[in-house]
Amino acid sequence: MNGIHPDFHPPLPNPLPEGRGDRFVTRTKLGARHKLPSPACGRGAGGEGREGKRLITRYLSRIASGLLLAGIAQLAMAFDLDQLSEQLGEPEVVRGSFIQEKHLRALPQPLTSRGTFVLAKDYGLLWLLQRPLQQDYRIDAQGIARRSEQGWQFVAQQSATAQQNRLFLAVLKGDSSGLRQDFELSLSGSAEAWQLDLTPRSVLLKQVFKAIVISGGELVQRIELQETQGDSTVLRLEDNRADQSLSDAERHDFQS
Repeated sequence: MNGIHPDFHPPLPNPLPEGRGDRFVTRTKLGARHKLPSPACGRGAGGEGREGKRLITRYLSRIASGLLLAGIAQLAMAFDLDQLSEQLGEPEVVRGSFIQEKHLRALPQPLTSRGTFVLAKDYGLLWLLQRPLQQDYRIDAQGIARRSEQGWQFVAQQSATAQQNRLFLAVLKGDSSGLRQDFELSLSGSAEAWQLDLTPRSVLLKQVFKAIVISGGELVQRIELQETQGDSTVLRLEDNRADQSLSDAERHDFQS
């Protein structure tokens, strides 16, 4: 970080500066030697005291200036929502694997599913479930489609589900402008390790979610959905990597 580090402490000045004239030396119990101005010095004890006060005043002024500059530097380097959106929206394609845990109040153990995903900036999301069963899903601006023997078939959705899908895409793509419409956003951390807390403000989402917590670094790594009824879903995105383009098969899946 540019500027003065907040933990920087310059050496303290001697509040009793050496004056002119005779000196005498005292020895402490620990054997340390201190030079003190003689009462008979030419300038007098009052002059020495005033000079010491001026030095201390200058020293405190420098500390205050340093702290101010450090605070300004921290504000200038603060990681904000626009920077997060730019960072997450930069890759054309993101690939990885996922582990999803659904925590239900009625069950002692979470329901766990695993698979892989492909997120394309210009298309949407391929969500390829592998366990406990195999099923491919496609999520885009038109909704959710499921792969069948006849091809991709759109799944009927209620309005709340459709809104959740748009939210999911907005989170993965780093679309903070879309999230701001329905949530109060609070970002903390840095570009390498950040956390985004979402508190719903729309009536519809308040009926479903208590809060959403998203964290990551270069890419999104973890999403936690806290539901109003006490259930929760934790989604961990692992082995994430950015790529420049889709494969021919992936492009066909998005366009078919």
